[in-house]
Amino acid sequence: MAYQGSCHCGAVTFTVDTDPPAEAMTCNCSHCARKGLTLTFVPAAQFTLESGQDHLRSYEFHKHRIDHQFCATCGTQPFAASTMPDGTEMRAVNLRCVPTVDIDALTITKVDGASF
Repeated sequence: MAYQGSCHCGAVTFTVDTDPPAEAMTCNCSHCARKGLTLTFVPAAQFTLESGQDHLRSYEFHKHRIDHQFCATCGTQPFAASTMPDGTEMRAVNLRCVPTVDIDALTITKVDGASF
């Protein structure tokens, strides 16, 4: 079953063609910690940007491997794009932008991104 998400103002909307996850990750890197991101990763083929391409802005830092996408209107980061070492295109979905996901019910893995 697919799930949908959006930025705060609704300009950017997306669909992920898989069941909502039971697990997610948080990261203590300077970027994720400041934004409070709760992420799941899906292959790019399962992610569809439904609207808002013209509202998206990009932010990259450190090694510039992750293209953090945020809405220029409301500032929310609904997802990011990246390529895995094996060449697989991935999307990091901010589950805080998915209203049907209960963040408190997820099993959270903490990643020490500050040490990367």
